[in-house]
Amino acid sequence: MTMTKPDATPAETILEVNNIEVIYNHVILVLKGVSLAVPKGGITALLGGNGAGKTTTLKAISNLLKSERGEVTKGRIEYHGENVTQLNPAELVRRGVIQVMEGRHCFEHLTVEENLLTGAFTRKDGGQAINAALDLVYSYFPRLKERRKSLAGYTSGGEQQMIAIGRALMSKPETILLDEPSMGLAPQLVEEIFGIVKNLNEKEGVSFLLAEQNTNVALKYAHHGYILESGRVVMDGPAQELRENPDVKEFYLGVSEEGRKSFRDVRSYRRRKRWLN
Repeated sequence: MTMTKPDATPAETILEVNNIEVIYNHVILVLKGVSLAVPKGGITALLGGNGAGKTTTLKAISNLLKSERGEVTKGRIEYHGENVTQLNPAELVRRGVIQVMEGRHCFEHLTVEENLLTGAFTRKDGGQAINAALDLVYSYFPRLKERRKSLAGYTSGGEQQMIAIGRALMSKPETILLDEPSMGLAPQLVEEIFGIVKNLNEKEGVSFLLAEQNTNVALKYAHHGYILESGRVVMDGPAQELRENPDVKEFYLGVSEEGRKSFRDVRSYRRRKRWLN
């Protein structure tokens, strides 16, 4: 599958999810035939409300489901055309696929810099290269350089999100799976985080698949988007087209032809009837 960026330049597909189903505890069907593609050098958004299946999709890709009694029971996941459905998470990290978990997980008892250095544990290219990677992280997150000797547990929510992304960068990733980067952050910090994601994508060539409830900001920075509902992809397309789609504007951006609506007003039977029937 080949995807296209907004400038219509074809992009190689680096990650492809083909019709996967995920079951928890052998009985609970969570994902129901999800397919998506992430182009090399692109930002792809996985959108939807709480419980839609976004986090499960990311964990299926990074093979973190087993720790939660989940498994991919159908379909396949390919990275650079190779089936990686059964690879362990450490092997995926070595191949350049890193997941930044929801909730800004940090080692609270370690300093900011010690947290960042844990991201380089799979690297074999020596201390000089790791120090260069650390300098690169600090160039994108100067606030972390200022706080580098502080315990991570005493940093702010925004700084912890920066630590989590910076730690992923230390592993020299090709693709980052970013789960709910805006969760719990003030709007100004959300824009700052997404601006850094954009710079990492454009300047360092890192591909992103980001799961996000904040549809408005995600579609502002992404190239392509997929909308999940109840474990199914109900719509996808270039980000700009999704931003202008009347259904997306009404049900996820809170805007309709009649003006702005609240999510409570539009979370209705009509949406499911239109998209899932």
